Amino acid sequence: MIPTAPMAPRLVLGSTSRYRAELLRRLVVDFEQCAPGTDETALAGEAAVARALRLAIAKAEAAASERHDALVIGSDQVAELDGRILDKPGTAEHAHAQLTASSGREVHFHTALCLLDTRHGRRYTHVDHTRVRFRELNAAEIMRYIEHEQPLDCAGSFKCEGLGISLFESIDNHDPTALIGLPLIALVRLLREAGMELP
Repeated sequence: MIPTAPMAPRLVLGSTSRYRAELLRRLVVDFEQCAPGTDETALAGEAAVARALRLAIAKAEAAASERHDALVIGSDQVAELDGRILDKPGTAEHAHAQLTASSGREVHFHTALCLLDTRHGRRYTHVDHTRVRFRELNAAEIMRYIEHEQPLDCAGSFKCEGLGISLFESIDNHDPTALIGLPLIALVRLLREAGMELP
């Protein structure tokens, strides 16, 4: 009798973000997407990097519940300006305030990744760091940008994969996909470490 190869674990994205799902589709077509339902309340005195990693792990762990044969991905991104965390703006007014504060300044983005292998509970993590230098922006430019792209659900109040790229002088990082919300270079490495064959 010819032995059969063990079935590959299913891949689960613990996020409802359409941006992260679009990025993951660059690597694989067949994956499950679910809402982790994680409490994202900030902890007092928590550093931006620590917050991003804590939430990425929490999202992976929440999505892994009741999934015993899966590779579960959790990711979170935190933007930081002069040590102050920039949350998702939620409103045009808050987006305008964030972009005004970022004008001519450098904003740091910490994108954390957690891959949880539920077959044996092994956890893999990575944090990607991106520095974005904004050019000097005037009020009219900021208003036009917000009206055009409505970046209200994006940390830092922009979409770098869209018109948001026009707001910058430079982007400095190791992985261009990290700024969108899911660092694919690191994710491929973690998936390979977990036994998944890519490409």
